Amino acid sequence: MNSSLFLSQLLNGVQLGVLLFLLSSGLTLIFGIMNFINLAHGSLYMVGAFIGAASYNASGSFIFAIAAAIIAAGLVGLLLEHLVARPLYRHDHLYQVLATFGLMMFFNELAIVVFGNRPYYAAIPSVLNGAVTLFGSQYPVYRILIIAVGVLVALGAWYLIQKTRFGMLIRAGASNSPMVSVLGVNIDLLKKLLFMLGAGLAGLAGALAGPILSVQSGMGEPVLILALVVIVVGGIGSIRGALVAAMLIAVIDTLGRAYIPHMLGSFMQPASANAVGPATASMLIYILMALVLAFRPNGILSKR
Repeated sequence: MNSSLFLSQLLNGVQLGVLLFLLSSGLTLIFGIMNFINLAHGSLYMVGAFIGAASYNASGSFIFAIAAAIIAAGLVGLLLEHLVARPLYRHDHLYQVLATFGLMMFFNELAIVVFGNRPYYAAIPSVLNGAVTLFGSQYPVYRILIIAVGVLVALGAWYLIQKTRFGMLIRAGASNSPMVSVLGVNIDLLKKLLFMLGAGLAGLAGALAGPILSVQSGMGEPVLILALVVIVVGGIGSIRGALVAAMLIAVIDTLGRAYIPHMLGSFMQPASANAVGPATASMLIYILMALVLAFRPNGILSKR
């Protein structure tokens, strides 16, 4: 096993884990406290990617692009909470799934109308378009930035959840939302703030992912599926669970895609191994989810 390749793929897994954590942390809180299934959460990731790319192309400022993506996604999230989520809080999950699935389709078509059907170009800022040497291996600076942002957000989320009154209400709401409402807390305001926070984090993930992934209509669906797996494995309503599960799933997926084709190549044709390998790596994620559901159905770090 090549140690440089292993380190690069491990860092790629951590970087993917950061993006999954940014997306799934808001989603798990929304589901945990509001008991609301939001399939349009991946669309907020897409909004962040498009707004971030368009803002950077227009202004040349990466910081402005990130801020614009977070604000735009947060405002869209606030609008969705007021117009769509609030009327459906007391309805069955089936209505929530159908409504947010329709929203997901709407946002995909809107992206095509506004930005076209082809991938939208998002450049890596020139100051970050390089590589550094880590343990004898070259690794892109921009991907290191993504990891660093994820660490800062994780620390900020820990402080917010554990050390502030708002975090106390979030933890209480994740455990017993009706009791929080009975105690006189403005639960509607809490839900609005949570929806905005979750949407903003999804927008941040999209803006960071834009320069290294394809910014196009429908880009939110594949990552949404992974985010849903993350919250199932980590536990609904658990930020720590989302972080641990995101890293675990991302590293398994990344290392699996890198090494399983080589392992299969020892007894299969190279073309067949390269075709089967990525699918096998994806299967490992769902096998992990099935094992968690079988032995710890509330998740590895569930708040319930």
